[in-house]
Amino acid sequence: MAAHRKPRQHPLSGRAAVTLALAGAATATAFEGSGHAEPRQTPAQVRAQADRLYQEAEEATEKYNGVKEEAERAEASLKALRDEAARRTARLNAARDALGSVATAQYRGGGLDPAARFLLSSDPDAYLRSAAVADRVGDRQAAAVGAAAGQAAELARLHSEATGRLRDLAARRAELARHKATVQDRIGAAEKLLDRLTAAQRAAYDGGSAGTGAATGPAPAGAAAPVQGTRAAQAVAYAYGALGKPYVWGATGPGSYDCSGLTQAAWRSAGVALPRTTYSQIDAGRRVPQSALAPGDLVFFYSGVSHVGLYIGDGRMIHAPRPGAPVRIAPIDEMPWAGATRVA
Repeated sequence: MAAHRKPRQHPLSGRAAVTLALAGAATATAFEGSGHAEPRQTPAQVRAQADRLYQEAEEATEKYNGVKEEAERAEASLKALRDEAARRTARLNAARDALGSVATAQYRGGGLDPAARFLLSSDPDAYLRSAAVADRVGDRQAAAVGAAAGQAAELARLHSEATGRLRDLAARRAELARHKATVQDRIGAAEKLLDRLTAAQRAAYDGGSAGTGAATGPAPAGAAAPVQGTRAAQAVAYAYGALGKPYVWGATGPGSYDCSGLTQAAWRSAGVALPRTTYSQIDAGRRVPQSALAPGDLVFFYSGVSHVGLYIGDGRMIHAPRPGAPVRIAPIDEMPWAGATRVA
């Protein structure tokens, strides 16, 4: 009987062993593949990626600033149109009331033939004089009717224009919301990346590279200074006073700034009205080469002209860098150069 029994197989022998080996290899490959799909980033790579995200956020911020300016103009224009329409409506209603009163009087006094009125009049000469006046009143009344019709047509045009402005304002507000969402998305993504850094690494990143600390006080010795009393000197002095204040996208001071908000506020303090965005500020004065920079010049960076600072001399600027980095002094060669403009 024992000779006819089937031999017992080891659980890992034969085909089962091969199958298990293949499965193990596949599992190992899968783990290796997932490991390669998401490699651990070095601190330098984290900082570089965060820089890119902050730059994208700043580009969206400048677009937001420009659209916000357009929306404010559209809103002011719409309000002016509505105010004008209200004034014209009041005038038209007054004209209609006057026309209605005249029409009622004419209806009530129109029962007698003019010849009969002349014959029955106790003072024919006075009647003839009043008849001439009535003709002139009739002419003026016809003119009043024409004026009222013109007012009604103009009012209809104003209402139509206001409807168009309202649609334009709604489109601008929707565009604002899109740019705002982009800014918040990029800043949020950058902050998540930077959370991977140690406290010391994060402090070094927020502090910037050598020479970019949030220095305060007067211009250091050796820095070129603008001529005192000039508007450029006033703008530079304002920028020094803003050192250490936080970057907040869309802000124009006095408690916080974004990059173009700072330069706009600095020059506004000197009596010069700059446009709101980097894209328009670069065209707000005369272009100057980097070799001829003077304190007070606006210096621009990146191919999309998405960042601006205020030149203070000695190859340095004051600028509002990004969220988490306050207004500070920095070398102008720390970012890709785009150009410079002399405002005054």
